[in-house]
Amino acid sequence: MVGRARELRALHVAFDDADARRARAVLVSGDAGVGKTRLLAELTEYARSRDAVVLGGRCLDLRDGGLPYLPFAEALAALLPGAEGNGGGAPDSGDPGIAEVIAGALRARPALTRLLPSDTVIPAHAAHGYGQETESGPRPRPRVEQDVGQLQLYDAVLGVLTDIAAHRPVVLVVEDLHWADGSTRDLLSFLLSRLRSQRLLVVGSYREEDVHRRHPLRALLAELVRLPTVERIELRPMSDVDTRMFVRALAEEPLAPSVVTTLARRSEGNPFFVEELLASAASHHDLPSGLADLLLARLERLAPDTRRVLRLIAVASDGVRHAALAMVSGLGDVELDEALREAVQHHVLVVERGYYQFRHALLSEAIYGDLLPGERIRMHAAYAARLRSKPRGKGHAARLAYHSLESKDVAAALPALVSAAEEAEGLGAPGSALRHLEQALEIWDVVGEADRPEGWSEHKLLMEASYFAGTSGEPERAIAFARSAVDILGPGDPPDLAASTWRRLAEALTALDATFDEAVAAIAHAWSLVADAEPSRRRAWVLATRAQILRNQELRDEALWSAQTAVADARAVGVPAAEAAALINLGALADSTGNADEARARLKEAEAKARAAGAVDVELRAIYFHALSYDDAAELRRARDLYDKAVAWAEETGLTWSAVGLAARQRQVSLAYISGDWPDQESAAEPAASVSSTVTAIMSAAWVHLAIARGRFAEAEGVVNALRGLWKTDAWIATAASSAGAELAFWQGNYREAARRSDEGLGWVRDNFAGLVGIRIGAVGVEACAAWAATARLHGDESSAEEAAAMGERLLAQVRECVAEVRPRTGALGPEGRAWLLRAESAATGLRSPADPSEWAETVAAFGYGAVYEQAISRLHHAEALLAAGDAATAKAELGAAHEVASKLAAAPLLAAVTALARRAKIELPGLRQRKAVVDLLTERETAVLEQVALGRTNRQVGEELFISEKTVSVHLSRAMAKLGASRRAEAVAIAYERGLLSAAPAP
Repeated sequence: MVGRARELRALHVAFDDADARRARAVLVSGDAGVGKTRLLAELTEYARSRDAVVLGGRCLDLRDGGLPYLPFAEALAALLPGAEGNGGGAPDSGDPGIAEVIAGALRARPALTRLLPSDTVIPAHAAHGYGQETESGPRPRPRVEQDVGQLQLYDAVLGVLTDIAAHRPVVLVVEDLHWADGSTRDLLSFLLSRLRSQRLLVVGSYREEDVHRRHPLRALLAELVRLPTVERIELRPMSDVDTRMFVRALAEEPLAPSVVTTLARRSEGNPFFVEELLASAASHHDLPSGLADLLLARLERLAPDTRRVLRLIAVASDGVRHAALAMVSGLGDVELDEALREAVQHHVLVVERGYYQFRHALLSEAIYGDLLPGERIRMHAAYAARLRSKPRGKGHAARLAYHSLESKDVAAALPALVSAAEEAEGLGAPGSALRHLEQALEIWDVVGEADRPEGWSEHKLLMEASYFAGTSGEPERAIAFARSAVDILGPGDPPDLAASTWRRLAEALTALDATFDEAVAAIAHAWSLVADAEPSRRRAWVLATRAQILRNQELRDEALWSAQTAVADARAVGVPAAEAAALINLGALADSTGNADEARARLKEAEAKARAAGAVDVELRAIYFHALSYDDAAELRRARDLYDKAVAWAEETGLTWSAVGLAARQRQVSLAYISGDWPDQESAAEPAASVSSTVTAIMSAAWVHLAIARGRFAEAEGVVNALRGLWKTDAWIATAASSAGAELAFWQGNYREAARRSDEGLGWVRDNFAGLVGIRIGAVGVEACAAWAATARLHGDESSAEEAAAMGERLLAQVRECVAEVRPRTGALGPEGRAWLLRAESAATGLRSPADPSEWAETVAAFGYGAVYEQAISRLHHAEALLAAGDAATAKAELGAAHEVASKLAAAPLLAAVTALARRAKIELPGLRQRKAVVDLLTERETAVLEQVALGRTNRQVGEELFISEKTVSVHLSRAMAKLGASRRAEAVAIAYERGLLSAAPAP
């Protein structure tokens, strides 16, 4: 190894940490050929020398195809008895004890058979026993939730690694993540977010230049590096000195200095390029200009049979066994052996686990790109023929679909794509299933009717694609596919089929607030097709969906009739899933009229019936609405438990990013924020997934308030700006983004801007969405106006004070109008709504004079239902009002309570505001008395860095502001954290404010 001592040392340290029961993960990035694989090979040798179990797998580029979880399947397959290439951790490693541990770990987790070879049988107890029942009847094939769900599979992978790691350290290497499918990325995110005290090191590698701005891996990487257990190593080109050393080390004979200089310059520090330049010709004076030319020029020296075999392996896009090459090459045994021997001896191919593979992916890409069109088609056709002649195994259908498509054999590709979608569904990979069905739809019209898969039609493909899009977090595409299914309905189609299609469209449309009006029209059309029909399965489902939509449209009587009729129809024809769906609506309707006991009884009944029927999506809705019942009543502990249950069930059944799964996750995050159970800063953001921009925005909106409360202002500003363009899509996005924008400006002391943002957001939300969503936005705006007015009065600016007061009164009037719109329907506000209304009313008392302490005391009490952080803010305002009224004793108590919460949560802006008010009032709080004793604790530069961090700036932004490097910022910040005894950035800022070490607070 030349020029990689630092990186290799970092990997050794990561392994040593893992061996000491501090699980680690390392993401290795670098350009193609820079030495990632070589570096990881050194790590695995080091790990094996330390008696570690080493597992590894690679992602593949199947060019629009997809093999879900392939690298993990490849890694775990090495654990099976008799597996080839299983290194130091396989049962045949000479350690019978570890062999028993591995066998026991695999037996205990039958879900792993989804990733292992197809001859592995799933034990009977592995399945849930649930089947997906729809209005069309039981599905002819199991959905993922019937068999092994995503969470069960993910837990099984983590569990087997953890079990083995209890006896020997484990190293899991996943290469070429830039080619990873969505399911692989999600499983990797799951594993890395759950690294704790296992003796486990996970290493992933990817090509930096391939991860462009829109690449799905990019967002995941941004979140993973925030985890405390994850480290990122970037392999840069070697220095000129190291490159020259490397050239001399590789050369078989001494080279002239001019040749060494030329090779070092031409390779640009890329080790692979050095090797290829050295091997491309005996003379180093006339070298090819392009990389592809360079690679191909070297291969031209090989025999024709060898070049043909290399082209065949490049077409495979994966390692190839000898038997497969023998069939597709047309060469005799001797000729094939000689060709392969030459390729291996010239270091073009390597043999791994019995497969022939290119030593470097660039070789494969160059050869594949050089193929003539006809040559490429014939070779893909040969592989497709080979696949059709062999038994089905893991990934068989996806590979067959890929080679059939590339060979232009659409008749063979279509059924293979459908089978690949079914296999992906069984693996809990709805995104991959969707991609396969999209490809099937693209070629449907050019495939003759006789060659189309039995039982499938274009209509069914569209309906299935709509389902998979909806469950994989792409609601817009779910709607588009459902619309297309409606468009191809013909006059001769049965009314019940048409009703089912219109119902599916209505169901898809309800996922987004922006399309809800269209959902009303769609379900009305569906109902018109079955309204006069006898009770049936489809009629029961249409009625259940109609009840759901009319309830959300606040047509209570019609919704109630639809739900009751749906229950009666479902019972008459024996469709318990539709009955459960209707019972959910009856429960929600009871809740809206304040009858919580009846509502919860209905929802429990619905959950039980859905579970018995195997309708896991209906069961998820029942759990979610049960949680919502407690949420609306501000019974937060019970609500959080049920949201946790809903999120876990969604993950286990592959419904994580369905509309209800997403709603449960969003409320789970929101309640954690409200109740003061805040996650660590590093994991505040939701892990990235392959979902639509709308779904990503909804989750971003769920945690942006936490970012503001923690003082991460720059990050929050970016989120608020990004969400602005999506206001019209979803009421939650509009509400959260506008209220967050106002709060952000408030804590930055820009009260006029906070009021403006609140005014704009409240007006927009009231014009587009009904209900209570505007109360919080307006309350924050009234608070900002009160602070704006007070500041203006302090400076004698009567004009600004009047402007602020007038705007605050206008915002308060709009808040009261929001309340008036709701009360006729529900009779009363819930605890959360009452608290925010009181907050707006209390803040308004300070628009033209000092605020009324008694009003703020009532607001503090109102937030006592469990809204810990909002209650602390209200205590701060109460203390301000008390001090203005001369009641310092009570103000001290309120400030002490607010200080305790702000310190515990590391809520830097609130802590700064509480501290500043206490100093002005000469009120002694914990930490303030230490100011003189610790005034020299931090250096001037450390203080400057902390002040910038307190403004929410990243290390890079701090460096730009202070004219120092990002690395220097990190050093100063680490030293400051150590001196203050803090483990996180936000905690360091909070302690510094508390001790009086920072004077420039980002708060008023």
